[in-house]
Amino acid sequence: MSGTKDDSRCQKAVRLVTELCRKKSLPSLDLDTCREFLLLPSDQSLIISKPELSVSLLAVIVIVCGLALVAVFLFLFWKLCWVPCRNKAISSNLAILQSEAGCNKENMADKLKDTGAISFLEAAVKISHTSPDIPAEVQMSMKDHIMRRTRIQRQTTEPASSTRHISFKRHLPRQMHVSSMDYGMDPPVVAEQPTSIGRIKPELYKQKSIDSEDPKKEAAKTCGKINFTLKYDYENETLTVRILRAFDLPAKDFCGSSDPYVKIYLLPDRKRKFQTRVHRKTLNPTFDESFHFPVPHEELASRKLHLSVFDFDRFSRHDMIGEVILENLFEASDLSREMSIWKDIQYATTESVDLGEIMFSLCYLPTAGRLTLTVIKCRNLKAMDITGYSDPYVKVSLLCDGRRLKKKKTTIKKNTLNPTYNEAIIFDIPPENMDQVSLLISVMDYDRVGHNEIIGVCRVGISAEGLGRDHWNEMLAYPRKPIAHWHPLVE
Repeated sequence: MSGTKDDSRCQKAVRLVTELCRKKSLPSLDLDTCREFLLLPSDQSLIISKPELSVSLLAVIVIVCGLALVAVFLFLFWKLCWVPCRNKAISSNLAILQSEAGCNKENMADKLKDTGAISFLEAAVKISHTSPDIPAEVQMSMKDHIMRRTRIQRQTTEPASSTRHISFKRHLPRQMHVSSMDYGMDPPVVAEQPTSIGRIKPELYKQKSIDSEDPKKEAAKTCGKINFTLKYDYENETLTVRILRAFDLPAKDFCGSSDPYVKIYLLPDRKRKFQTRVHRKTLNPTFDESFHFPVPHEELASRKLHLSVFDFDRFSRHDMIGEVILENLFEASDLSREMSIWKDIQYATTESVDLGEIMFSLCYLPTAGRLTLTVIKCRNLKAMDITGYSDPYVKVSLLCDGRRLKKKKTTIKKNTLNPTYNEAIIFDIPPENMDQVSLLISVMDYDRVGHNEIIGVCRVGISAEGLGRDHWNEMLAYPRKPIAHWHPLVE
């Protein structure tokens, strides 16, 4: 009995404490004590802890950020995808409308032409009906002729050409293409030019001024004379050059005089050079100095004597007075004995460098429209490598109005200054375009590391000068025949 009483008392005590916790009438009660008695789900909702509050706030923030990101994504999709697609659709519709409008215009023009032709035919038929002398067969033939004429005038055709020349014509400028031909029967209208018979032309009476000389003559003006002798020793195979004197040199200093000296080369070898002494303040120096060049007798025909006259300047670069180049030593002097030679000193500002020569042939076949350039050989090329040799090859460029259309090149010859090629380079050029093209021949030095260097160039064609133009004209004058010449290389 005592056990049941104790249980009832305990239950009453628990109820009492629970009611007190719910009513919160006693401030001395602790939350932990109340939690032990508040076990029902309805009681647990009365108290909300701080961790549960932070978790709910974080969930709300995450949901808001997700909605914002979705809105941004939808805005970007609308800007990047929807607007360009709509613009493309609008532009395509505009293009279709424009094309339809153009077709309508063409159809209207064709209809106008057809109505004009029909009206013309009706008028011709009416005229023929009014004249009883014209038979019906003649009227029908006349009608067919007029119909053919109107069709021919509406058509524009381009003359057919060889398929080999299509690539060449594609590179030509627009004004050089063959235009559509007019097959109309009407002759071209020629504008009448007023005649100038009896009129005075002032340009015929203008006198050329003395100062306006030919620039080539100015470039070839002399700067005094130089006297020297040549003699060849056949036993020792040595050429002796003796510089005697110079006369009437130009003044290079402010005091009205010069300090001249002479440099001597035996080209194409520029490594071996000699120089005279400097003579102070004189325009007529006397040198009287001899210099010896060891050279075999068989090489004398290909050697050139180069004399450069300079003015010595102590505090700046020496000024060049002029130069003398003696190309054929056998024609200039009898080398077996010493003979005095006088030469004019040609004006020059820098020493002319001998870059060598190239021999090639040109042949043109007008019926096939084929130009063949055969590179034969080069001689006395300038040494571009440290070893004193070069690795030359030849590059040929087809030019038209300053633009390069095609380029081709030969093989590379290693370690030589006198290469032999015998290689043919072919270009397909129509006969009507031969007056508009030219060839640029470049002799290059091949380098394994770095850029290939240009040794020298030459040009042939109608627009070329000197030997290049003469060689081209000779090729055109003698078709189907190879024409070969030596050409000097220039920078």
